[in-house]
Amino acid sequence: MRGKRPWRDHPARDELQKLYAEVEVLVAGCSCTCANATGPDDARCCQFGVTGREPYPTPVELCEVDLAMRALGGRRTSSPRPTTRRSTLPLVRDHGACPLLGDDGRCSIYASRPFGCRTFFCAGHEPSRKNRDAIQSIGRRIGDLAARVFPRAPLPRPFTRALAGTLPSPDD
Repeated sequence: MRGKRPWRDHPARDELQKLYAEVEVLVAGCSCTCANATGPDDARCCQFGVTGREPYPTPVELCEVDLAMRALGGRRTSSPRPTTRRSTLPLVRDHGACPLLGDDGRCSIYASRPFGCRTFFCAGHEPSRKNRDAIQSIGRRIGDLAARVFPRAPLPRPFTRALAGTLPSPDD
């Protein structure tokens, strides 16, 4: 671990947060009724088993998710046996809901949620065509950032599979 920077101090984290801030401006006003959820079943966007869709975060996004989960008391490790993480936060919730969805229907890591979560919209609440193009461009920039920081990491994969796997450390 000598010579490696933790994710909270890594320069790529600042870059990722700036990209997320750009996305937030573009999706302002596009929230759906899920934003007012009062229970897990109300958060339709986070019901992967119902929608048949889930985000495919990049390794840099998983570092941000990992940092947020650690702040909640959950822990992922870069070891082949992430048992500590599994004993604290479930990898699968009832009916295929996101494992980070709280009992109150809110994302437990909302500020650190991946790009795919930030840009998933229920029908009728999507941004304009111009903003969609800009959002797609930001998605590519996040992919480029991940490739620079993790040149040998696996490609993005479904969120629940990514959470169940191991996570490389920045600068590996």
